[in-house]
Amino acid sequence: MPLILFAAPALWPEYRDALPRALAQAGISAQVVTEADPHAVDYIVYAPSAPLQDFAPFVRTRAVLSLWAGVERVVRNPTLTQPLCRMVDPALTEGMVEWVTGHALRFHLGMDRHIVNPGRLWDPTTPPIARERPVTVLGLGELGLAAARALAALNFPVRGWSRTEKHIQGLETYHGEDGLDAALTGAQIVITLLPRTPGTDNILNARTLALPARGAAVLNPGRGPLIDDDALLAALDSGQIGQATLDVFRVEPLPADHPFWAHPKVTVTPHIAADTRADSASAVLAENIRRGEAGEPFLHLVDRARGY
Repeated sequence: MPLILFAAPALWPEYRDALPRALAQAGISAQVVTEADPHAVDYIVYAPSAPLQDFAPFVRTRAVLSLWAGVERVVRNPTLTQPLCRMVDPALTEGMVEWVTGHALRFHLGMDRHIVNPGRLWDPTTPPIARERPVTVLGLGELGLAAARALAALNFPVRGWSRTEKHIQGLETYHGEDGLDAALTGAQIVITLLPRTPGTDNILNARTLALPARGAAVLNPGRGPLIDDDALLAALDSGQIGQATLDVFRVEPLPADHPFWAHPKVTVTPHIAADTRADSASAVLAENIRRGEAGEPFLHLVDRARGY
Protein backbone atom coordinates (compact mmCIF):
# COMPACT_ATOMS: atom_id res chain seq x y z
CA MET A 1 0.00 0.00 0.00
CA PRO A 2 1.67 3.26 -1.10
CA LEU A 3 2.15 5.98 1.49
CA ILE A 4 1.23 9.45 0.24
CA LEU A 5 2.46 12.50 2.12
CA PHE A 6 0.14 15.48 1.64
CA ALA A 7 2.71 18.26 2.12
CA ALA A 8 0.45 21.28 1.56
CA PRO A 9 -0.96 21.97 5.02
CA ALA A 10 -3.05 25.00 4.07
CA LEU A 11 -4.90 22.96 1.44
CA TRP A 12 -5.48 19.81 3.49
CA PRO A 13 -9.09 20.71 4.49
CA GLU A 14 -10.02 20.83 0.79
CA TYR A 15 -8.36 17.51 -0.04
CA ARG A 16 -8.98 15.50 3.15
CA ASP A 17 -11.99 13.78 1.60
CA ALA A 18 -11.48 14.49 -2.11
CA LEU A 19 -8.11 12.75 -2.52
CA PRO A 20 -8.99 9.45 -0.78
CA ARG A 21 -12.24 9.39 -2.76
CA ALA A 22 -10.38 9.86 -6.06
CA LEU A 23 -7.85 7.17 -5.13
CA ALA A 24 -10.65 4.73 -4.34
CA GLN A 25 -12.36 5.52 -7.65
CA ALA A 26 -9.07 4.78 -9.42
CA GLY A 27 -8.86 1.42 -7.66
CA ILE A 28 -5.88 2.42 -5.52
CA SER A 29 -5.58 1.35 -1.90
CA ALA A 30 -3.28 3.93 -0.31
CA GLN A 31 -2.63 5.73 2.94
CA VAL A 32 -2.75 9.54 2.84
CA VAL A 33 -1.05 11.33 5.74
CA THR A 34 0.12 14.83 6.60
CA GLU A 35 3.16 13.66 8.57
CA ALA A 36 5.43 10.69 7.95
CA ASP A 37 8.92 9.28 8.20
CA PRO A 38 10.55 10.57 4.97
CA HIS A 39 12.11 7.14 4.35
CA ALA A 40 8.65 5.56 4.10
CA VAL A 41 6.99 8.02 1.69
CA ASP A 42 6.15 6.82 -1.82
CA TYR A 43 4.55 10.00 -3.22
CA ILE A 44 4.47 13.63 -2.13
CA VAL A 45 1.50 15.84 -2.95
CA TYR A 46 3.03 19.28 -2.83
CA ALA A 47 2.45 23.00 -2.97
CA PRO A 48 5.59 25.12 -3.58
CA SER A 49 4.55 27.42 -0.72
CA ALA A 50 4.65 24.53 1.77
CA PRO A 51 7.21 24.30 4.60
CA LEU A 52 8.83 21.22 3.05
CA GLN A 53 11.89 22.40 1.14
CA ASP A 54 14.43 19.61 1.69
CA PHE A 55 13.62 16.54 -0.40
CA ALA A 56 16.92 14.73 0.24
CA PRO A 57 15.57 12.44 3.01
CA PHE A 58 12.78 11.14 0.74
CA VAL A 59 14.93 8.42 -0.80
CA ARG A 60 11.99 6.10 -1.52
CA THR A 61 9.70 8.72 -3.06
CA ARG A 62 8.76 7.96 -6.65
CA ALA A 63 7.32 11.36 -7.58
CA VAL A 64 6.51 14.81 -6.26
CA LEU A 65 3.07 15.82 -7.51
CA SER A 66 2.57 19.58 -7.45
CA LEU A 67 -0.84 21.10 -6.86
CA TRP A 68 0.21 24.19 -8.82
CA ALA A 69 0.43 24.64 -12.57
CA GLY A 70 3.56 26.77 -12.07
CA VAL A 71 6.62 25.07 -10.62
CA GLU A 72 9.21 27.84 -10.84
CA ARG A 73 9.44 28.08 -7.05
CA VAL A 74 10.51 24.46 -6.65
CA VAL A 75 11.99 23.21 -9.94
CA ARG A 76 15.48 24.60 -9.20
CA ASN A 77 15.60 23.16 -5.69
CA PRO A 78 18.89 21.18 -5.68
CA THR A 79 17.52 18.63 -3.20
CA LEU A 80 14.62 17.73 -5.49
CA THR A 81 15.92 14.84 -7.56
CA GLN A 82 12.65 12.91 -7.72
CA PRO A 83 10.39 13.19 -10.79
CA LEU A 84 8.30 16.38 -10.52
CA CYS A 85 4.85 16.65 -12.08
CA ARG A 86 2.97 19.91 -12.43
CA MET A 87 -0.79 20.15 -12.10
CA VAL A 88 -2.84 20.22 -15.27
CA ASP A 89 -6.38 20.33 -13.93
CA PRO A 90 -9.27 20.38 -16.41
CA ALA A 91 -11.25 22.67 -14.10
CA LEU A 92 -8.27 25.01 -13.80
CA THR A 93 -8.08 25.20 -17.60
CA GLU A 94 -11.80 25.90 -17.85
CA GLY A 95 -11.54 28.68 -15.28
CA MET A 96 -8.64 30.28 -17.12
CA VAL A 97 -10.50 30.17 -20.44
CA GLU A 98 -13.52 31.82 -18.83
CA TRP A 99 -11.42 34.60 -17.25
CA VAL A 100 -9.52 35.31 -20.46
CA THR A 101 -12.61 35.24 -22.63
CA GLY A 102 -14.61 37.40 -20.25
CA HIS A 103 -11.99 40.13 -19.96
CA ALA A 104 -11.15 40.03 -23.66
CA LEU A 105 -14.83 40.55 -24.49
CA ARG A 106 -15.08 43.28 -21.87
CA PHE A 107 -12.39 45.26 -23.69
CA HIS A 108 -13.59 44.29 -27.16
CA LEU A 109 -17.18 45.41 -26.51
CA GLY A 110 -16.20 48.52 -24.54
CA MET A 111 -18.35 47.40 -21.62
CA ASP A 112 -16.80 49.81 -19.13
CA ARG A 113 -18.20 52.80 -21.02
CA HIS A 114 -21.70 51.64 -20.14
CA ILE A 115 -21.19 49.92 -16.80
CA VAL A 116 -19.31 52.89 -15.33
CA ASN A 117 -21.12 55.93 -16.72
CA PRO A 118 -21.67 58.47 -13.92
CA GLY A 119 -22.25 61.28 -16.45
CA ARG A 120 -25.12 59.35 -18.08
CA LEU A 121 -23.56 59.88 -21.50
CA TRP A 122 -25.36 58.38 -24.48
CA ASP A 123 -22.45 56.83 -26.37
CA PRO A 124 -23.67 54.77 -29.35
CA THR A 125 -20.14 53.85 -30.47
CA THR A 126 -20.31 50.44 -32.08
CA PRO A 127 -17.37 48.11 -31.48
CA PRO A 128 -15.77 46.22 -34.36
CA ILE A 129 -16.77 42.60 -34.78
CA ALA A 130 -14.39 39.99 -33.45
CA ARG A 131 -12.76 39.15 -36.78
CA GLU A 132 -11.56 42.75 -36.97
CA ARG A 133 -9.80 42.61 -33.59
CA PRO A 134 -6.42 40.79 -33.71
CA VAL A 135 -5.40 38.99 -30.53
CA THR A 136 -1.98 37.71 -29.54
CA VAL A 137 -1.55 34.96 -26.95
CA LEU A 138 1.96 34.64 -25.54
CA GLY A 139 2.38 31.04 -24.45
CA LEU A 140 0.89 27.99 -26.13
CA GLY A 141 1.01 25.49 -23.32
CA GLU A 142 -2.08 23.85 -21.88
CA LEU A 143 -3.66 27.10 -20.68
CA GLY A 144 -2.53 29.38 -23.49
CA LEU A 145 -3.64 26.99 -26.20
CA ALA A 146 -7.06 26.51 -24.60
CA ALA A 147 -7.55 30.28 -24.34
CA ALA A 148 -6.35 30.83 -27.91
CA ARG A 149 -8.77 28.23 -29.26
CA ALA A 150 -11.69 29.70 -27.31
CA LEU A 151 -11.03 33.17 -28.72
CA ALA A 152 -10.55 31.80 -32.23
CA ALA A 153 -13.93 30.06 -31.89
CA LEU A 154 -15.43 33.53 -31.34
CA ASN A 155 -13.86 34.61 -34.66
CA PHE A 156 -11.00 36.66 -33.23
CA PRO A 157 -7.93 36.37 -35.47
CA VAL A 158 -5.52 34.80 -32.98
CA ARG A 159 -1.75 34.72 -33.19
CA GLY A 160 0.07 32.47 -30.81
CA TRP A 161 3.68 32.77 -29.72
CA SER A 162 5.87 30.20 -28.00
CA ARG A 163 9.58 30.00 -27.32
CA THR A 164 9.92 26.94 -29.53
CA GLU A 165 8.24 26.24 -32.84
CA LYS A 166 4.70 24.85 -32.81
CA HIS A 167 2.25 24.17 -35.62
CA ILE A 168 -1.38 24.33 -34.51
CA GLN A 169 -4.26 23.99 -36.90
CA GLY A 170 -6.40 27.11 -37.07
CA LEU A 171 -3.87 29.38 -35.37
CA GLU A 172 -1.19 31.64 -36.77
CA THR A 173 1.89 30.70 -34.77
CA TYR A 174 5.24 32.36 -34.16
CA HIS A 175 8.27 31.45 -32.10
CA GLY A 176 11.63 32.75 -30.93
CA GLU A 177 12.82 36.33 -30.57
CA ASP A 178 12.06 37.34 -34.14
CA GLY A 179 8.64 35.76 -33.97
CA LEU A 180 7.80 37.66 -30.80
CA ASP A 181 7.94 41.01 -32.57
CA ALA A 182 5.85 39.71 -35.47
CA ALA A 183 3.25 38.25 -33.10
CA LEU A 184 2.88 41.47 -31.10
CA THR A 185 2.91 43.99 -33.95
CA GLY A 186 -0.56 45.43 -34.46
CA ALA A 187 -2.28 43.25 -31.84
CA GLN A 188 -5.25 44.90 -30.17
CA ILE A 189 -5.42 42.43 -27.27
CA VAL A 190 -2.29 40.81 -25.78
CA ILE A 191 -2.65 37.91 -23.35
CA THR A 192 0.31 36.53 -21.41
CA LEU A 193 0.13 32.87 -20.38
CA LEU A 194 3.80 31.95 -20.22
CA PRO A 195 5.63 30.19 -17.40
CA ARG A 196 8.14 32.25 -15.50
CA THR A 197 11.69 31.48 -16.65
CA PRO A 198 14.81 33.63 -17.10
CA GLY A 199 13.80 33.91 -20.76
CA THR A 200 10.29 35.21 -20.05
CA ASP A 201 10.93 37.73 -17.26
CA ASN A 202 9.94 41.21 -18.49
CA ILE A 203 8.94 39.85 -21.90
CA LEU A 204 6.55 42.79 -22.05
CA ASN A 205 8.83 45.78 -21.60
CA ALA A 206 9.20 49.30 -22.99
CA ARG A 207 10.27 47.99 -26.39
CA THR A 208 7.73 45.21 -26.82
CA LEU A 209 4.83 47.23 -25.40
CA ALA A 210 5.37 49.68 -28.26
CA LEU A 211 4.56 46.98 -30.85
CA PRO A 212 0.80 46.38 -30.35
CA ALA A 213 -1.74 48.75 -31.89
CA ARG A 214 -2.11 52.02 -30.01
CA GLY A 215 -4.73 51.64 -27.30
CA ALA A 216 -4.37 47.85 -27.09
CA ALA A 217 -5.40 45.90 -24.01
CA VAL A 218 -3.01 43.74 -21.98
CA LEU A 219 -4.37 40.81 -19.98
CA ASN A 220 -1.96 39.03 -17.65
CA PRO A 221 -3.25 35.94 -15.86
CA GLY A 222 0.12 34.19 -16.28
CA ARG A 223 2.94 35.36 -14.03
CA GLY A 224 3.59 38.80 -12.54
CA PRO A 225 7.24 39.10 -13.63
CA LEU A 226 6.30 38.64 -17.30
CA ILE A 227 5.61 42.40 -17.38
CA ASP A 228 7.90 45.28 -16.50
CA ASP A 229 5.57 47.21 -14.16
CA ASP A 230 7.15 50.61 -14.79
CA ALA A 231 7.09 50.12 -18.55
CA LEU A 232 3.43 49.14 -18.45
CA LEU A 233 2.51 52.19 -16.35
CA ALA A 234 4.37 54.45 -18.79
CA ALA A 235 2.61 52.83 -21.76
CA LEU A 236 -0.76 53.31 -20.07
CA ASP A 237 -0.01 56.96 -19.29
CA SER A 238 1.03 57.63 -22.89
CA GLY A 239 -2.04 55.90 -24.33
CA GLN A 240 0.04 53.28 -26.14
CA ILE A 241 -1.71 50.68 -23.97
CA GLY A 242 -5.36 51.51 -23.41
CA GLN A 243 -6.25 49.09 -20.66
CA ALA A 244 -4.61 46.42 -18.52
CA THR A 245 -6.33 43.68 -16.57
CA LEU A 246 -3.86 42.00 -14.24
CA ASP A 247 -4.39 38.91 -12.11
CA VAL A 248 -0.80 38.17 -11.04
CA PHE A 249 1.90 40.36 -9.56
CA ARG A 250 5.53 40.37 -8.47
CA VAL A 251 4.42 40.68 -4.83
CA GLU A 252 1.16 39.14 -3.69
CA PRO A 253 -1.08 40.31 -2.20
CA LEU A 254 -0.47 43.45 -4.25
CA PRO A 255 0.68 46.14 -1.77
CA ALA A 256 -1.95 48.77 -1.04
CA ASP A 257 0.36 51.56 -2.21
CA HIS A 258 1.16 49.98 -5.58
CA PRO A 259 0.28 52.33 -8.49
CA PHE A 260 -1.80 49.64 -10.19
CA TRP A 261 -4.54 50.01 -7.57
CA ALA A 262 -5.15 53.69 -8.33
CA HIS A 263 -4.53 53.75 -12.07
CA PRO A 264 -7.78 54.42 -13.97
CA LYS A 265 -6.79 52.10 -16.82
CA VAL A 266 -5.84 49.12 -14.66
CA THR A 267 -8.13 46.41 -13.30
CA VAL A 268 -6.67 44.28 -10.52
CA THR A 269 -8.08 40.81 -9.88
CA PRO A 270 -6.62 38.95 -6.88
CA HIS A 271 -5.02 35.89 -8.53
CA ILE A 272 -8.37 34.28 -9.25
CA ALA A 273 -8.14 33.70 -13.02
CA ALA A 274 -7.68 29.99 -12.51
CA ASP A 275 -7.63 27.89 -9.39
CA THR A 276 -7.09 24.23 -8.76
CA ARG A 277 -10.32 22.51 -7.69
CA ALA A 278 -9.89 19.72 -5.18
CA ASP A 279 -12.20 17.19 -6.84
CA SER A 280 -10.82 17.47 -10.37
CA ALA A 281 -7.21 17.89 -9.19
CA SER A 282 -7.51 14.80 -6.98
CA ALA A 283 -8.47 12.77 -10.04
CA VAL A 284 -5.26 13.95 -11.76
CA LEU A 285 -3.20 13.03 -8.68
CA ALA A 286 -4.83 9.62 -8.46
CA GLU A 287 -4.11 8.90 -12.11
CA ASN A 288 -0.43 9.76 -11.67
CA ILE A 289 -0.20 7.56 -8.58
CA ARG A 290 -1.88 4.75 -10.51
CA ARG A 291 0.71 5.23 -13.25
CA GLY A 292 3.54 5.18 -10.73
CA GLU A 293 2.27 1.95 -9.23
CA ALA A 294 1.87 0.39 -12.68
CA GLY A 295 5.29 1.51 -13.92
CA GLU A 296 3.75 3.76 -16.57
CA PRO A 297 5.06 7.24 -17.54
CA PHE A 298 3.83 10.07 -15.35
CA LEU A 299 1.55 12.74 -16.75
CA HIS A 300 2.72 16.37 -16.92
CA LEU A 301 6.33 15.57 -16.04
CA VAL A 302 8.41 18.74 -15.69
CA ASP A 303 11.38 19.27 -18.00
CA ARG A 304 14.06 20.45 -15.56
CA ALA A 305 16.13 22.11 -18.30
CA ARG A 306 13.21 24.27 -19.47
CA GLY A 307 11.85 24.81 -16.00
CA TYR A 308 8.27 23.75 -16.77
